[in-house]
Amino acid sequence: MIMLKLYNTLSRKKEIFRPRRDKKVNIFVCGPTVYDFSHLGHARTYIVYDMLVRYLKFLGYKVFYLQNITDIDDKIIKRAKEKKKSWREIARFFEKEYLKDMKALKIESVTKYARATEHIKEIQSQVKRLLKKGYAYQIEDGIYYDIKKFKDYGKLSGRTKEGAEDAISRIDQSKNKRNKGDFCLWKLSKPGEPKWASPWGAGRPGWHIEDTAIAEKCFGFQYDIHGGARELMFPHHEAEIAQMEAISGKKPMVKYWVHTGILKIKGKKMAKSLGNFITIRDFLKKYSPEVLRFIVFSSHYRSPLDYSEKIARESKANLEKLEEFLKRLKSIKKKTKKSNKKIIKNFEEKFLKALEDDFNTAKAKGLLFDFVAKTNKMIDKNQISKDEAKEIYNFFKKQNEIFLFLDFKKIEKKERIPKEIKKLVELREKYRAQKNWQKADQLRQKLLTLGYQIEDTKQGPKIKRFD
Repeated sequence: MIMLKLYNTLSRKKEIFRPRRDKKVNIFVCGPTVYDFSHLGHARTYIVYDMLVRYLKFLGYKVFYLQNITDIDDKIIKRAKEKKKSWREIARFFEKEYLKDMKALKIESVTKYARATEHIKEIQSQVKRLLKKGYAYQIEDGIYYDIKKFKDYGKLSGRTKEGAEDAISRIDQSKNKRNKGDFCLWKLSKPGEPKWASPWGAGRPGWHIEDTAIAEKCFGFQYDIHGGARELMFPHHEAEIAQMEAISGKKPMVKYWVHTGILKIKGKKMAKSLGNFITIRDFLKKYSPEVLRFIVFSSHYRSPLDYSEKIARESKANLEKLEEFLKRLKSIKKKTKKSNKKIIKNFEEKFLKALEDDFNTAKAKGLLFDFVAKTNKMIDKNQISKDEAKEIYNFFKKQNEIFLFLDFKKIEKKERIPKEIKKLVELREKYRAQKNWQKADQLRQKLLTLGYQIEDTKQGPKIKRFD
């Protein structure tokens, strides 16, 4: 029986996953602020949730995956001024590029992308209710949330209200705020800035309020999973809880808080502000999307991931090993007397158990490569039957529907070897039979210069094209 456990940041422990409504799962993940191209840190987070959603569907859940698009923000306004364009031009351009990047990475599990600017009515409704309930107040530059009024503020991150005093919102600080940690719900616009009419004056949404307004419209006050990068836990996710639970009076707003670890480069967080980021599009100029998905698969989603060119190269090489292994399985046509059913079943069970345990893909990867190494040895000894090879192949193919780091079209594509190459291989086999190793080696080198590698196996030579 499958018993998925997920680490809940709110409870700080692994919990058995039980959705609020039987087999229906609502998940919200914080989307991008569209003022620049997305980098590998973004890719890591969104690949994780794509895999998790695919896994939940694999387990039989019906999933609604909602992601917001922050299309109005100080950073967007600043970029628009720099480029001498409208905020809308900047936001729409980078939103389009973001969606291109997601498609390139095979991220297709998102049910709905919701723009902040298309939910102004819902945002203003939440601000009105927070004012009415006494959780918000108005000063000269906008409406702010009073964190001292919400007694549970800090429960997600473990920070006290006093600890929140040093939190700086992305919205500018006002000297007249009641508390340093208070955050803006509705910001009054300065001359020349984008604005929407409101009862408090023309302005635009604060950063945190868009998420709860969008979530309330789509899911109501409570839902199953909220995801996002760990660095968003405070103050962003803390603010979301304060907003939604203050409005509804219902707890918890989210049953499971699932956060991804930081992606680093040379030990430092990859960030646009630090100038040490690699865009998704630049990565894809050198490597396939499967390589990036495999890098993400190789580490536990909650752990920090320190990216390097070495990791990318190793991941590419590991994928080639897996592709070669699957091609070997497909080539097995014989039956054997030895049965390996127990070994295969044991691997499959352990692999699935690793995923059940807080989606531990790092452990699953280790099990996978141990199994591949053992199975390759058995193939060398002709100890794997056609039926067993088919079972293993199908298991890999089924799991790849979750992870998408293997390109089965490429694996199953029959490679056409030119006649002249085949003739050179046949000639080399004659020299090997005559034990004329010098000439055989000369032909191997010639084949390499023509872009073909020869692997000598017990079943005969295998020809492989390489770049």
